[in-house]
Amino acid sequence: GFWANFLFAVGILVANVPEGLLPTVTLALAMGSQRMAGRKALVKSLMAVETLGSVTVICTDKTGTLTQNAMALEKIWLAQGGIRAVSEAAAKPESSAEAPAESMLLTIASLCTNATFDGVAYRGDPTEAALLRAARERIGAIAAEKHTEFPFDADRKRMSTVHRIGNELLVLTKGAPETVLPLCSAVLAGERPKPLDREAREAVGAAYDAMADDGLRVLAFAFRRIDARSGADQIDAPGVVERELILAGLAGLADPPRPEVPSAIAKCRSAGIRIFMITGDAAHTAAAIARQTGLASAEAKAVEGREVDAMSDADLQALLKSREVVFARMTPGHKLRIVSVLKEAGERVAVTGDGVNDAPSLRKADVGVAMGLSGTDVAREAADIVLMDDNFATIVNAVEEGRAVFENIRKFVGYIFASNVPEIVPYLAYVLFRIPLPLTILQILAIDLGTDMLPALALGAEKPSPDVMVRPPRDPAERLLSRGVLARSYLFLGPIEAFAGMYAFFHVLAGGGWHWGATLPPGSLLAREATTACFAAIVVTQIGNVFACRSFRESVFSVGLLSNRLVLVGVATEIALALFLVYHPWGNRILGTAPLSPGTWLLLLPFGLLLLGAEEARKAFVRRLEGSDAAATAR
Repeated sequence: GFWANFLFAVGILVANVPEGLLPTVTLALAMGSQRMAGRKALVKSLMAVETLGSVTVICTDKTGTLTQNAMALEKIWLAQGGIRAVSEAAAKPESSAEAPAESMLLTIASLCTNATFDGVAYRGDPTEAALLRAARERIGAIAAEKHTEFPFDADRKRMSTVHRIGNELLVLTKGAPETVLPLCSAVLAGERPKPLDREAREAVGAAYDAMADDGLRVLAFAFRRIDARSGADQIDAPGVVERELILAGLAGLADPPRPEVPSAIAKCRSAGIRIFMITGDAAHTAAAIARQTGLASAEAKAVEGREVDAMSDADLQALLKSREVVFARMTPGHKLRIVSVLKEAGERVAVTGDGVNDAPSLRKADVGVAMGLSGTDVAREAADIVLMDDNFATIVNAVEEGRAVFENIRKFVGYIFASNVPEIVPYLAYVLFRIPLPLTILQILAIDLGTDMLPALALGAEKPSPDVMVRPPRDPAERLLSRGVLARSYLFLGPIEAFAGMYAFFHVLAGGGWHWGATLPPGSLLAREATTACFAAIVVTQIGNVFACRSFRESVFSVGLLSNRLVLVGVATEIALALFLVYHPWGNRILGTAPLSPGTWLLLLPFGLLLLGAEEARKAFVRRLEGSDAAATAR
């Protein structure tokens, strides 16, 4: 009849569609983002939680991410005196041959800057703040009037200012040695400058390399005096100001690596994730930090931005196949190109950034990671994740959580889909064998949106598996509903639940005197008891299923029955809700249920244990099979 067919159609639709899946997935992603926030990674996009699990490459900055961003002036080089260590707590420069040059270097560090001291703390760029602190502690504050500033940018790699100090008008310049030295014609040796000839330039270059090899950020400091009477028309453009400078010296600033970075890099390596450092520092400095953090060996290739400019995309792609390459003297444009080439090669890329110019790279990457402490508002707005501690190790923790989230979603997807089979089979049997309807539509909804919800959410809160960062990144094209998950749910666990439900249904019918072919009024007590038994059987087997789904491979007993207490809370809530729906008059009225005898519950309990035991046997077989394959490979 029409109504029987209509009931079948609606029932099959409701049984096939996992109504609880969408809210469960959303809540699992939300819980994953909360766990990341607890580990200092603030997630702006829920989808980024899952995407992190498939990241194959991380492009990271150096300063503040791999290092502590605790800049301190450690060494200086002067034409007379060479390289020597600097103690910021030392007295003022002594009256010696190198004192004028050191005083001038510190004067430039103090004035050619945007860092400030408010009486309590030094504020501004960490490099400039460290230089200002060293200068003030050694020569004190300098009374000067700034006339002009030509700010630092990624192309110029230097900054110049024009200051009036007393009756003198001075050009003060600091920046990368390779951009400052070509502008210099002399070097300050003692009180007088001497020509910056080939021999002097080689000495400067040797000092630069020596300090950079120690992992120091090296800056050159130069100056020029302008005739105060005619100087006003000489300070209108960098090309006019930045010429015939006198080199005061070099300064090397230390920024020690974060102690937790080497272990984080090792974890990435074991997880099959490659890491590329992309920094604006010199090649020697970048390579030294890469060696100190374990990012690269002594043979690692350091590639500068000018070399990248000369490469075709194919050449760059070939270079990026290497595990040990460090990118130095890079601009935001270089970073964007590297990210683009990696994505064209099929990599899943996470990239860090903190500046305004990093926004295109952050948007281009699969996962953009901005710095929460040192990053700009533009960078944070463009990113998917914000690091609250600017720490590379936090990125690795977030990747681990991302992998765990995908794994957990797959766990509760298998759990939810397993209950579809015992919900579908009653409707097929109802039509094919002309039996009374074993399960009502409202009872299906009570399972999908009621009893199954909290246990499924508890599976979404499982801790990462011990080997989650040992496995290689998953294929981005890999489906959440893989063949293995569907086969396990629909062909293994689901049929066990369906058998339990139908057995309970027919057991109650037979006990009430029903025989095959007899009609049974839908609202009769026997019909309600029989459908309730089927409903209860699905609930009981789903309790066994939630423990079985805690791991696809490991035994629930090795995982630990108490290691996820939310599962126990979910099961307790599931039992309480099922008892309410079976025994309370409101539940009886809403779902058409009827109270069951204790004997019926005793009949159902072995089915939950049967399902758990069958899944444990399957896992044991899989582990034995994997062990045999590993042994064969080793031989």
